[in-house]
Amino acid sequence: MSFANPLPWWAFTLVGAALVFVAWRVYRRVDVPPLRRYGLVTLRSVTLIFIVVILMRPVARSTQADAGDAIVPILVDTSRSMGIEDADRARRIDRAREIVAGRLLPALGPRFQVELLGFGEGLTALAPGELTATQRRSDLAAALTGVRERYRGRAVAGIVLLSDGGDTGGATDVAAAAGPPVFPLGIGAAEISRDREILSVTAVEAVLDDSRVDLAVTAVSHDVKPEPIELRLLENGRPIEVRRVTPAAENTPVREVFKVSPGAGTPTVYSVEVPRFDDELVPENNVRSVLVQPPARKRRVLLVEGAPGYEHSFLKRAWAVDPGLEVDSVVRKGRNEQGRDTFYIQAVRSRSQALEAGYPTRIEDLFHYDALVLANVVGHQLTRRQLDMTRAFVARRGGGLLVLGARSFLQQGLLDTPVEEVLPLDLTDRGGAGVPSAEARGLNRVSVTSAGEAHPMMQLAPALEESRKRWEAVPALASIAPLGGPRPGATVLAVTSGPGGAPRALAAVQRFGEGRAMAFTGEAAWRWRMMLPAADRSYDTFWRQAVRWLALPASDPIDVSAPPGPVPGETVPLQVMVRDDAFEPLRDVEVEARIMMPDGRLERLPARPDRESAGSGRFVAGFRPEQAGVYRVIAEVRRGTTLLGSASTHFLVGGADPEMSDPRLNERVLQRIASASGGRVITADQGAALTRELEALVPMAALSVRRDLWHTAWCFGALLALLGAEWILRRVWGLR
Repeated sequence: MSFANPLPWWAFTLVGAALVFVAWRVYRRVDVPPLRRYGLVTLRSVTLIFIVVILMRPVARSTQADAGDAIVPILVDTSRSMGIEDADRARRIDRAREIVAGRLLPALGPRFQVELLGFGEGLTALAPGELTATQRRSDLAAALTGVRERYRGRAVAGIVLLSDGGDTGGATDVAAAAGPPVFPLGIGAAEISRDREILSVTAVEAVLDDSRVDLAVTAVSHDVKPEPIELRLLENGRPIEVRRVTPAAENTPVREVFKVSPGAGTPTVYSVEVPRFDDELVPENNVRSVLVQPPARKRRVLLVEGAPGYEHSFLKRAWAVDPGLEVDSVVRKGRNEQGRDTFYIQAVRSRSQALEAGYPTRIEDLFHYDALVLANVVGHQLTRRQLDMTRAFVARRGGGLLVLGARSFLQQGLLDTPVEEVLPLDLTDRGGAGVPSAEARGLNRVSVTSAGEAHPMMQLAPALEESRKRWEAVPALASIAPLGGPRPGATVLAVTSGPGGAPRALAAVQRFGEGRAMAFTGEAAWRWRMMLPAADRSYDTFWRQAVRWLALPASDPIDVSAPPGPVPGETVPLQVMVRDDAFEPLRDVEVEARIMMPDGRLERLPARPDRESAGSGRFVAGFRPEQAGVYRVIAEVRRGTTLLGSASTHFLVGGADPEMSDPRLNERVLQRIASASGGRVITADQGAALTRELEALVPMAALSVRRDLWHTAWCFGALLALLGAEWILRRVWGLR
C-alpha cells in the first residue's frame, strides 16, 4: 500500500500530535471518570487520524501480470487528412483499415484485450469497417489523454497509433509521456508530388501611409520540376492582382508581399489562391484567407514640446492631414511676470481644460490618448507623479511614447526619471556600444538598418529599392544626440555617422509592458521637408507611420478580441477586457457577448471572469461556430441596469484548413510521441515483434495500475463504526 497524497513522516507525526491534543482539549473538562475520558479521547483521536489517512488517498498497486487481462488500444486517425490517396495508391484510411484488420488484430487479438478507437475531434470505439476519414481535426494530445482516462485503473500494455502525424492540437509530447508506451505506425507518403499549397497569409500592421496594409504570402510547390507559381489575390472574392513567382529549387517556399488598401467601415477578407494541377493530390490547401479589420476610431495623439521650435509646426502639419489621427499639442512658451510657465495649447474644447497646466494632472486625462510625443522635454518640467503617469501610460495603458529633441537627451534630460527605463536607448552610456553598423552616407546622414528595412515605419515606398532611394535622398540632419546602445529587446531602425564615422543610433524602438516606445535622436528633421522638392513626402510619410505604429496597440478601456484562424466546429475563446478610464479592472459588473453570424442570426452568451487571471478585468466566453465566414462580436458591460460601455470586433472562421496544411506524413511528430512515451515507431509487418514487446511490458503495466482504497465500502464502514462507537458511549455515559 502507498499514498497518492503522501505526507513526510515528520509532518504526519506533527499532524497526529495536533489531533490528539485537539481530542484531549475537547474532553479535558468533561465530568467523567478518568478511564472513560481516556477512552473517548482515544476514539476521537483515532477518528481524526483516520480521516487524515483517507485524505492522503491510500492506494494499492496491482501485481497481476496476465497478458490476457492487459489492454492494447489501437488508435486510428479518422480526420479528413486520412482521406488523401497517397498510401500505396490508396486512401490513407483504407490502408489503415487494411493493416488493422489484416495484421494487427490477428497478431494482438489472441494475446491481449484489443480495442479499436477512432480519434479526431473526440475518441470513439469503432469496428474496422466503421473507420472513415470524416473528422474535421486531429487532436493527438486529446486522444492520448482520453485513452489514459478511459482505462484508468486497468493495465494498458501499450498503445498502437496509426496516423499521418497531422496534429491540430498541442502539448502532444506531454500527453504521451504521462501514459503507457505508444507505438506509432505512419500512414502516408513522406514526400508528395503534384501539390501546391499556400502556407501562410499574414496581414502586417496597418500603419503605412494612406492606410496601406502589407499582406505577406508564403507558398510552396511540391513538384519534381520547379515551375512558376501563380498567386492570385482576391478582395472579398473579387480578383485584384496576379503574380507569377519561380521557386529557387524543388520544395522551396516563395514569399511575396502584396500592398492592399482595405475600404472603410466594413471588414475586408483577402484571399490568396494558386491554380490547382489537373491531378492535384490536396486541392483544399490551395487557398488561404485573412481578415483585415476596418479602420478603428481616430488615434488620439498628445504632442508636448518643452520650447518653441521649427519641428513642432512641421510635425503638426504632417499629422493634421492624416484622417486617422487627432492631435492635441502643448508648447511651453516661457514664464509670466509671476514666474509661472505659460503654454500655447491647441486642442478640442473637451480636452483643452485638462492641458492648462502644460500636461495632464489626472491619469484618466492622460490615458485618454493613444500616443504621447515629448519633444525637448526635460525631467524637471514634469512632476514626479506626471512622470510616473507617463511610465504607466506605456506599461499599463498600452500607449505609445515618442521622445525626440536634444534637450530630452543631453545633460540631465530624462535621465534618472521613471521614463528613462521606457526608452529603447541607454541614456547613461553615451559611447554607443552595441549600435549596429550600416553603410555610412556621411555625417548626420540617415542609414537604415536591415531591421529597419523590414519595419513598416521605415517604408517610404511600396518597393524596397524605391524606399532605399528615398532614404538616400533625404538631407543630413543638423546634429545628433549621442546616446548609448540599445537596451535588451530593443531594435535600432536607423543609424547615422557621428564624428569620426562611428555609428550612432538615430531611431530605435522597443516594447515596454503593454505599449511601445521610440527614441529619435536627430535634430532638424524638418530639413527633409524643406530641402527636398515639394512633391517629395518622405518627411510626412515617416512621421505619420511612426505615430501610427506607436498608437496601434492602445486599446479602449473596454475591449473585445478573438484569436486568429479558428475553424468551424472549434471553440473560439472570446476575451473581453473590462477597465475604467484609469485602466483599473472593473468589478461587480456583468458582461454579455452578442455574436452576429454570417447569415444574420444573433446569439447571446454570457462572459465570465477568467479564473487564471482573477482580478485582472479579463472576461472570457466560449463560442463554437459551425459555419465559415465573418462573425461580429459585440460585448456590453453593465452594472445592474446601467450600461457602462461596449466594444466590438470581427473575426474570420475557416480562413484556412489546418487539417490539410502540409499533408505529408509527419514522421517527426510520430517519433517524438514514441520517444516521450518510451515506445518506438513500427511498420505494418512487425505484428509478431510488437506482440512480444507488449508481452514484456505487461508486468510493468500491471504494477502501474493503482487501486484506490480510500473510497471502498470497508473504509466507509470503518469510519462509521468509529463515529458510532463514540456516540453510543457518550449516550450510555450520560453525555450530550
